[in-house]
Amino acid sequence: MTLTATRDESGEQTKLAVIDCDIHNSLPSEKALLKYLPERWRRHQEEYGSRGFSGAYYPLANQNAARTDSWPPSGLPPGSDLGFLREQLLDLWDLEYGILLPLLGAGRQVNLGYGAARASAINDWQIEEWIEKESRLRGSIIVAFEDAELAAAEIDRLGDHPKFVQVLIESRTLHPLGQRRYWPMYEAACRHDLPVAMHFGALGGWPIGSGIGAPSFYIEYHTGQLTSFQDQVVSLVCEGVFERFPTLRFVLVEGGFGWLPPLMWRLDRAWRKLKSEVPDLKRLPSEYMREHLWFTSQPVEEPPRADEFQQLLDDLGTHDKIMFATDYPHWDFDAPDQAIPSWLPEETRRAILAENARKLYRLI
Repeated sequence: MTLTATRDESGEQTKLAVIDCDIHNSLPSEKALLKYLPERWRRHQEEYGSRGFSGAYYPLANQNAARTDSWPPSGLPPGSDLGFLREQLLDLWDLEYGILLPLLGAGRQVNLGYGAARASAINDWQIEEWIEKESRLRGSIIVAFEDAELAAAEIDRLGDHPKFVQVLIESRTLHPLGQRRYWPMYEAACRHDLPVAMHFGALGGWPIGSGIGAPSFYIEYHTGQLTSFQDQVVSLVCEGVFERFPTLRFVLVEGGFGWLPPLMWRLDRAWRKLKSEVPDLKRLPSEYMREHLWFTSQPVEEPPRADEFQQLLDDLGTHDKIMFATDYPHWDFDAPDQAIPSWLPEETRRAILAENARKLYRLI
């Protein structure tokens, strides 16, 4: 992780293909969405603005938690200038593909109609300003995920577009994601054979299920985010989502993965004694997790000893489901030549840096 980044040209690792699974492109300003909104919602945005459940919990001195060198010469916000993103990310690191995850608040709107209109506008903006202008970029379908019917309609609208490769939601939701209120969204994702990517988000101000209220410090928020991923995974498994939707694939973005093995052990043990409560689960919870969950590498848990990291990968048992991510343009950016330990077997590094993502997203 770094506040700035330069490429080490001698790094052997960068000779391997690289696919970046977490690029946060941003709006140059809220006005950029107006042309993509219907007249009703254009007036709504101009008169009332975006009204989410909670604001972003980022350091204000560093807009969008950006790297200090990610501010374009154009004066636009980090991640909003395609030309500068090409230069600083795509070209510098010779990325084969990059997956866009614009976190622009559509799913957090209290007015769900506006949230759905905003999601559609963001998606149309992605098409016109990003993925049609840069062949290496792929988009994520933004949805108003608190209304699964509206989310499903947007997935059906764009699900067959060749340059959208997943549906994007956030990990902090009003209800656990396994509950049936969200099932129409999963059904639509399966209908179009699209993974659902869950990125950590600020909805509700603190991880779902923690019950301790809002944190005092950014470091708490940044570190504690993983608990929302744990809660959501338990909900998805125990509510039988993966049994009901056997082709559904979930990508957990920016939440790490070191917490998964002990969670699998704990839930398997509980299921053996309490499985009469969840008769829809036909297999061990860990089997559903290993089959249906993918993870991005940023942030990577970094034990103090190399053998401990190898043990983590062995316990995880899903080397084929970890995908590389930079988290550009955020301050905890991971460079391709530093993020994945060089002592790992080349086959493993090759898989994490590109091949796992290529297979999941069908990037030829």
